Amino acid sequence: MENSQLVAIISRLDTMMKAEGTDVQMRRFEKEGQERGLVSYNPETEMFTLEDIATKQRFEYDNIDLAALDIYDLLND
Repeated sequence: MENSQLVAIISRLDTMMKAEGTDVQMRRFEKEGQERGLVSYNPETEMFTLEDIATKQRFEYDNIDLAALDIYDLLND
């Protein structure tokens, strides 16, 4: 059985939330070496921001599960 992509995504987002300090945390999400999205987490507002690299659209989330699902969809389009 293959490892869950959602578990890996949520783990990365959770690490961002648990980082010490007030600095904005950023992670890049890639598939097959191609960057698909850039995610930032602002601990002051407790918000995730996902930027779709292809379309330059930005989406904001206050829920880790919703952010993870959209990242998953972005990686599997």
